[in-house]
Order: sequence, then C-alpha cells, then structure tokens
Amino acid sequence: MDIYREMLLRLQDVYDEGEARAVAFLVLETAFGITRTDVYADKDRDFSAEERQVLQNILSRLLHCEPVQYVLGEAWFDGLRLNVTPATLIPRPETEELVRLVRDYARLRYPDGAFSVLDAGTGSGCIAIALKHRFPAARVAAWDNSAEALAVARKNARQLGTEVAFSLADILADPPVPNLPLPLLLVSNPPYVCQHEAEEMLPQVRDYEPGTALFVPDDDPLHFYRALSRIGRKSEAEAVFLEVNRAYAEAVATLLRQDGWAHAEVHRDAFDNARFVVGKTDC
Repeated sequence: MDIYREMLLRLQDVYDEGEARAVAFLVLETAFGITRTDVYADKDRDFSAEERQVLQNILSRLLHCEPVQYVLGEAWFDGLRLNVTPATLIPRPETEELVRLVRDYARLRYPDGAFSVLDAGTGSGCIAIALKHRFPAARVAAWDNSAEALAVARKNARQLGTEVAFSLADILADPPVPNLPLPLLLVSNPPYVCQHEAEEMLPQVRDYEPGTALFVPDDDPLHFYRALSRIGRKSEAEAVFLEVNRAYAEAVATLLRQDGWAHAEVHRDAFDNARFVVGKTDC
C-alpha cells in the first residue's frame, strides 16, 4: 500500500523502524479505517484531497514528536478505548499491571465485588474506570488536582457507562476522607519521575505530557507516597496499591512499614523492574 510505505519512510525520521510501523498502522486504522490486514494484502485505495490533508496534518504533528495518542485523541487501556488530551498522562501498560494487582487481590478477597476503591491522581480516569468496568458492584471514587484532567475522566466514564465519583482534590493538601463504605482499597499512580531523569526521556514524553503528573523534586522523590500512606491510614484502607519509580521501590515499601502498614511488598513488572508496592493492614 503506497500510503503506508510513504508514512513509514517519513516516520523513520522520528521513530525506529518497529515503532514507525506500529504508529503507521495505528494512524491508518484509527483515522482512516484501514486495517493491518488491508495493508498486508496491499489493498490500495484512493485518498481524497481532504483525507490527504488530514494525513499530512497528522504526520506534521508526529514529526514534531507529539505523541500519537494525543494526535489521535485516544488510547487503549485494559481493553477500553479512552479519550486522552495533553491535560492527562497517556495510559501505559505498566499501569494495566497495577490494575491487575488490584483485580487479583479483590477477586480473591471479595468475590462478590462488594468493596470500595479510591484512585488518587486519576488523570484520564483509566485506573478507576477499568476497575469499575471489572467490578460493577464496587464503589469507585477518583481524585485529581486538575479540572482539565477530570473533564476528560468524566467524559471517559460517561462514554463507557461506568459510574465513578470524581472529585477535584490535591493528594498533598490533606484532602478529606472520601465517603466510601469499607472495605476500601487505595490505588495510585502518582508523579514519580525525578527532575534529573527528564533529560533521559523521549521528547514525546518530556515535551508533551503534563509535567505536574510526571515529575517530583530530586530532593524529595517520596513526598507523594508519604501523603498517600497518610490518606490510606486516615481513610482506614485495608490495602494500598502504588506504582513507583523502580529506583525507590524498596524505599516506598520501607516508608509504608514505618507508617504503620503491617505488610508492604515490592512487585515487579513485565520487564522485571521493581514497579509496584502493595501495602496491607494485615499479613
């Protein structure tokens, strides 16, 4: 397919070949309804002048390193199609693994789905919505300190038919305990990238995704985790599920133990990075 080959050639100025292929396939299917099978079968079709202009606009944005998810306005998470904007982080596969940790714990402990979840720092709403989708009987609340992010999260919940109680709240400002029935599970993917790590990041992330949702000060990389631990204890959560910077996983686990959680354990992601910490009130 000539359009695909043209895209691939241009995208390799920004991406390696494998990423360029993935981005080209995603753009063709999402924006123009051309599937990967169509490309492999070399099913050519004429693009109208309007479609070619749309494609050129997309390529121009991609060649300036804008993330493809922002260009297309959507991303997939745990099998759900979500709206994303520059006000929200782009949901990532690691965070799907965090959702699986919560899911596996809840299925074992609460097979009837009668529990509550607080997602602190919800962004696009991906964690809260995915858990509500998996556990329709659960009570799910979600916080964010960005009104723009909450607007995206509410739109996602509405479009997917999931009932989540969203609130404007700052994790660091000692927010009020949510009015949720116990047992409560606290889950969060807070900012955890140290400022000095910014120079190692891809420009698609560093230059476009919201810095307030990514970065923490070099001299205090755990300040969100201290606040989350306090929120968990204050709200009588029985477990807290945290995504963390792999360099500080053990430090976060130690912080939770020192803060009164009876048990805190580090879990590794699919790439064998120490990426999650789970704290529990009992062993």
